[in-house]
Amino acid sequence: MNVKPPSQPELEAVLGPAFPLWNGIIRVVEEFCAPLDCVWKPSKLGFGRVGLLQHKKRTLLYLIPEKEKIRIAVVFGERAYRLALTSTLPAAIKKMFRDAKPYAEGRGIRFAVSSADDLPTIAKLIEIKTA
Repeated sequence: MNVKPPSQPELEAVLGPAFPLWNGIIRVVEEFCAPLDCVWKPSKLGFGRVGLLQHKKRTLLYLIPEKEKIRIAVVFGERAYRLALTSTLPAAIKKMFRDAKPYAEGRGIRFAVSSADDLPTIAKLIEIKTA
């Protein structure tokens, strides 16, 4: 079930200083897959909604707005998981994937994006997911 997308002022209000990162994440994902759609789904988390960045109805990344920060989530199938473990991703991200329980749809991880320094990691995740 889709929900109404938040307005830009609503997103700016909740994200505060993290709002420029939101746009940065979208730009990084668009470099690999354009056009992108942001589909909003209900969530039990604080903001009440989660954004799914999709390309041709394939979910690439989940954007979770929180008070003054952003969490992202990504799910990798087995092929992408194996590529991730042999990639240049940071050791902490590889550990999250190794520790993630495998499900039919893949292994999912979630982490906070704290600065623009995290954008190359997001780019690498999308590169692997779309390989």
